[in-house]
Amino acid sequence: MALPTYKRASTALLFIDPYNDFLSEGGKAWPRVGPIAEEIGLLDNLRAIVAAVRKAGIQVVIAPHRRWEPGDYEDWDHPNPTQIGIMSRHSFARGEWGGEWHPDFVPQPGDVIAKEHWGQSGFANTDLDQQLRQRGITHVILIGLLANTCVESTGRYAMEIGYHVTLVSDATAAYSKEMMHAAHELNGPSYAHAIMTTAELLEAIAATEVDR
Repeated sequence: MALPTYKRASTALLFIDPYNDFLSEGGKAWPRVGPIAEEIGLLDNLRAIVAAVRKAGIQVVIAPHRRWEPGDYEDWDHPNPTQIGIMSRHSFARGEWGGEWHPDFVPQPGDVIAKEHWGQSGFANTDLDQQLRQRGITHVILIGLLANTCVESTGRYAMEIGYHVTLVSDATAAYSKEMMHAAHELNGPSYAHAIMTTAELLEAIAATEVDR
């Protein structure tokens, strides 16, 4: 299969939920996500991708989850199971270490930080679509957490509203191999235009004639 073509002016890297609670030892979700993350070399892959897209001049966009605050979800009629868990665990708590960016992925000048999403899609009830369209973005490359929830939901939503979607299978993680399989082997092919490894993505970026 031919590698997709990524042009600087119309491509964005969507980095979903790069919080300490997901990506750092001591994070609330790390005990569950860590084994998969370490097996696939997640952190090194994320570092390599971020470095490559910055070098190519591709737009970096952060799609962050809602940082928990006291009172969140408590008076909601029907919070979903994930939100109930967040209400209990205080995941990504605002003002706490777990809700801060992983130190290797702190946003840089020129990066776009979309409004925080309350559910799983980085697009629903946020300004992500507007931020991308106002910059002429047509292609999005998805990395981050979790493969079978926020990454999948964001990618599927992106496809529905007309974006070209690339999933990077070893630049995201989940709580089990079964969840990874579902995200990349079963569900991903139903909406993603390309599913590739970090090595393949880096090759595609390097081989693409970036229109500067």
